[in-house]
Amino acid sequence: MKKSVLAYPLLASMALVSVPAWGQGPDINDDIENIAADGLSPEIIVTGLPASLGDKAYNATEISMDSSQTVENSLRDVPGLQQFRRSDARSANPTSQGVTLRGLGGNASSRALLILDGVPQADPFGGWVAWPGYDALALANARITRGGGSVADGQGAISGTIELFSDNVGDLIELGAAYGSRNSVDADLLFGRELGQGQLTISANYARGDGFIPIIEGQRGTVDRPAEYEQAGLAVRFVAPLSDNVELQSNVRAFTDDRERGFAFSENHNDGADASIRLVDRNSDWQWSALAYVQIRNFDVSFGGVADDRNSVSRVFEQFNVPSTGLGARIEVRPPVGDNVELRIGGDWRRTEGTTNENFFFADNDTPRRSRRAGGSTSIYGGFVEASLQASDALVLTGGGRVDFWSIDDGFRKEIELINPFPGSVRTDEIFTRRNDTEFTGRGGFAFDVSDELTLRGAAYLGWRLPTLNELFRPFRVGADATAANELLEPERVKGAELGLDWESGLVTLGITAFYNQLDNAVANVTLANGPGVFPGVGFVSASGTYSQRQNLDAIKSKGIEIDAAFDLGELVDGLSVRAAYAYVDAEVDGSGDAAAVDGFRPAQVPRHNASGSIRWEKDNGTGASLSARYVGQQYEDDVNFLSLADAFTLDGRMALAVNDRLLVETRVENLLDARVEAAISSNGIIERAFPRTFWVGLRAKIE
Repeated sequence: MKKSVLAYPLLASMALVSVPAWGQGPDINDDIENIAADGLSPEIIVTGLPASLGDKAYNATEISMDSSQTVENSLRDVPGLQQFRRSDARSANPTSQGVTLRGLGGNASSRALLILDGVPQADPFGGWVAWPGYDALALANARITRGGGSVADGQGAISGTIELFSDNVGDLIELGAAYGSRNSVDADLLFGRELGQGQLTISANYARGDGFIPIIEGQRGTVDRPAEYEQAGLAVRFVAPLSDNVELQSNVRAFTDDRERGFAFSENHNDGADASIRLVDRNSDWQWSALAYVQIRNFDVSFGGVADDRNSVSRVFEQFNVPSTGLGARIEVRPPVGDNVELRIGGDWRRTEGTTNENFFFADNDTPRRSRRAGGSTSIYGGFVEASLQASDALVLTGGGRVDFWSIDDGFRKEIELINPFPGSVRTDEIFTRRNDTEFTGRGGFAFDVSDELTLRGAAYLGWRLPTLNELFRPFRVGADATAANELLEPERVKGAELGLDWESGLVTLGITAFYNQLDNAVANVTLANGPGVFPGVGFVSASGTYSQRQNLDAIKSKGIEIDAAFDLGELVDGLSVRAAYAYVDAEVDGSGDAAAVDGFRPAQVPRHNASGSIRWEKDNGTGASLSARYVGQQYEDDVNFLSLADAFTLDGRMALAVNDRLLVETRVENLLDARVEAAISSNGIIERAFPRTFWVGLRAKIE
């Protein structure tokens, strides 16, 4: 079990702080205080090269991972960080779980760049995130950098970067098991062994539950039933020195994820496997890292059409096979250029390819009338340079840029009749022209220490994101609503600026940031017409449905403020800490042409207000208690701001008792007040909720 979650504004050139397992070593806050007393910021490195000197100029928050929560729910404690839907990976459709920041939403593809030990994590085909695949990992920390234009990490960081870092667990065997409401089971294993000078870590997880009925009470019909889920993962990591300076890091992981959406013909299945190898030299004058990786995904999903009275359902669509692959490599060098200067030079390559195989227009629940294959590939080659200067004892300046060459290749879409009157006839057979171009990314900033306690920082940036294969080539349906693909989508481009203050005095840290972002060519699902009718790219839409197409909006403009605060009250009560954070986002669509109807509206699924807070008490042996609160403001389901999702306030709690050095008993509750967290609303007013109140009781044992 990791130490409790604490959010810190990124102070000085703070690197990640490794958090020990329960009962191991001194408290993390003692480490920070001892280092600070020596006049240094923490430099405890987990993976990769040290944090850059220039990071001080950007708005970043660091959290230690909490084993009592899933990875995605731990990240929800960072206000302004959201997925397209409020529901989590136990009940959401996997294709709705893209992650973004600062209100730059609009569809389910990720607009924040998620990285695990340097490897991009978005699904190669769709850009969403398979969150259950991370619960099996031994993770130490996450660093969330708000704001786009990440020069070293590559394209995709439109709204920010989320970095996950693996832990170094030493010699340890740790087992955990918990039983919860609705016959839910969570189990995990962590095995660490030092082999010579190397470290082997094996981690695994398993989760299942009978689930809850997503449709709210009072709107349910005979078709509605609990949404079952079953998920598992396995990860192996080996780290070993190859010389006095060079370290080898190898990672392999695999996961499987089965969910149902709460009625017949709504099942989905997601499998994945990743492998990466990295060489890191962080000890010589010429620091460098080299990384290569592969992602393999396969996905299938079925959709059912539910009658208005919710007493009957029929299969209307299925993606029965969606294989995709991501390949990539990256290199970075930091040459010695002076005591007060840091220079980063590097390049990267990423290729994605994938195909969707679909059946639709079912004559009955087992006999599709048509099939579709669609897909393609993308390639991106880029190079970057970033320099940071300690201009004086109080002032840090940083700036950099990168150039990327991109191409969209092999795009196609083919539809075939499967049954009479013309079985086997080709209805559509499109081959899309190859497209390519060059994009520029840049950012610069400063950090000025006004005093020992107060730092003023500012930054400006440009960034971009290439549309996913899913956005370019695959039409889709949700209930009666249909959305056409658009192979002519242009890359999204962001420009933004921010100004912030970081204050640290004794046991209190506070970060405040004001920002403005403009996302040009924002990809969104634009509503074009209401059914009934036959529409290009999707065919027939019934009277209860709408017809949309993915289009580039003129822009999404987003401005707001972010506040992070942490209080270490250990001098009052040993192990006591308080955290609070808030984000206000005022986002607006700038649309013309087909999108003129949404001009001035708020982007879909973007709340104005988002807040979280927690109070935690924890002893070194693991005994402790915590109470966490989250608030998410009202948001709209659709681009025309007609369907509204109510705001929601939730409380989570946990209590743990260390029986001895090897055994811990814990109880926890999710959504203590059983608040109705509205996750979706259909065009006919049917409301889907996120997870209800759930109680857990469990044991955790370790052997060292």
